Amino acid sequence: MAFIIRPARTSDIKAIRQIIDMYVLARRLLPKETVTLYETVQEFTVAESEGEIVGCGALHVLWEDLAEVRTVAVLEKMRGQGVGNAIIENIMIRAKEIGVKRIFCLTFETEFFGRNGFNAIEGTPVDHDVYEQLLRSYDEGIAEFLELERVKPNTLGNTRMLRIL
Repeated sequence: MAFIIRPARTSDIKAIRQIIDMYVLARRLLPKETVTLYETVQEFTVAESEGEIVGCGALHVLWEDLAEVRTVAVLEKMRGQGVGNAIIENIMIRAKEIGVKRIFCLTFETEFFGRNGFNAIEGTPVDHDVYEQLLRSYDEGIAEFLELERVKPNTLGNTRMLRIL
C-alpha cells in the first residue's frame, strides 16, 4: 500500500486517538488525553493511505537544541512497510529545520529506534542549569524525560535513547 507523510490536521485526531489506543492497550505507549492531542496537533506528523490515517508521530521541543520524538505508532496492517521509518525521517527533517540537534525518545521499541539512528543512553542528557529550567514545565513527558519519581511507574522497562542530528 502506498502512503504519504504530512502534517496532522485537527480532523485527524480521532484516527490518531484510535491508533494510540491500540498501543496503550498493549502497554507499548503511554496514554494521552484527547484534549492533549488537540493541543499538540501541530507537533504531529501522520501517514495517510487511501484516505486513512495509518500512522503518526510527534516532535516535541524540550530545549534550544533538544526535542523528543513521541507517540510513534502505526496500524498493525501497515507495520513492516516503512511507515514508521518514513514518519521518523520526516520528524528528523522538521527537527533540523527548527534548529534541534538532538532527539530523545523513551521507548520499548529499541530495535526500531536503533535502526533509525538512536542509541541507548543513561540519565538525562542535559546540564544542571537546563535540568533546573525543565523542572518548571507542566508537561508529563518532560517529567518522564527528567526521570522524576512521580512518573517512574509509567516508565518502567522503557529505554532512554538519543539521536544526534
